[in-house]
Amino acid sequence: MEKAQVVETKDGTISVGSAFPAHPEVVQDRDHKFLSKAIAEAYGGVECNDGGPFGAVIVRNDEVVVSCHNMVLKNTDPTAHAEVTAIREACKKLGQIELADCEIYASCEPCPMCFGAIHLSRIKRLVYGAKAEAAIAIGFDDFIADALRGTGFYQKANLEIKRADGNGAIIAEQVFQKTKEKFQMY
Repeated sequence: MEKAQVVETKDGTISVGSAFPAHPEVVQDRDHKFLSKAIAEAYGGVECNDGGPFGAVIVRNDEVVVSCHNMVLKNTDPTAHAEVTAIREACKKLGQIELADCEIYASCEPCPMCFGAIHLSRIKRLVYGAKAEAAIAIGFDDFIADALRGTGFYQKANLEIKRADGNGAIIAEQVFQKTKEKFQMY
């Protein structure tokens, strides 16, 4: 197996060289093309009042699988971020839950929820445009990217997290033991 070459650019971005062995300018042009489509989605979503200025495009074999924008307002769903919406649509369209042969282009740095969805779907590559601070600067103070960075400054609500006591925890864990034969994951 070929060893991955880690490349760090001037702006501090780190990429794995073996993921795309093409010449850097070719990759940059390709990234620009698909990122521009994600940005156009962000504008489109705002224009039709579907949600915030966020767009995402999922690509497989240099072809767009889906192009989506934030649908939080339209769907009355706080989880309908552009990346999550794109992953849901791509999985439906391709008839699979793993998108390991796909890339995602996001107009903005994904929040932890979106990053989690990207990770769980096994997408092989993420390219994003704006940093989270750009969204925070215009009022998306519940963006929560700062949670990953170890600050809670922008969080609005306090959330208590507690594991159930006693029998509740035991019977909740039993569901995994009792159903494990049905799931052969990855």
